[in-house]
Amino acid sequence: MSAHNLSDPLTMRLPLDVLSEIEEIAKISNKSRSWVFVRALKSYLAAEGREIIDIARAREDIDAGRGHDLDDVIDEVDAIVKGAAA
Repeated sequence: MSAHNLSDPLTMRLPLDVLSEIEEIAKISNKSRSWVFVRALKSYLAAEGREIIDIARAREDIDAGRGHDLDDVIDEVDAIVKGAAA
């Protein structure tokens, strides 16, 4: 990772148990604490963080009228299924 892809340094306080695990993982894997922390953040962002963003965008779509009524969707699927069965 090149320096131009990095932010300014961040300062934060962590629970001691979390810091202890980060330090243990860093030592075992011969990596820096920053490396472990970035990996943990990327994992969070790919899972729970992505879900939070997706939900927020879906709510924006609904508020802007870019959604579909569930009953209408179910009726359409039922019609497709009935047509395929005929």
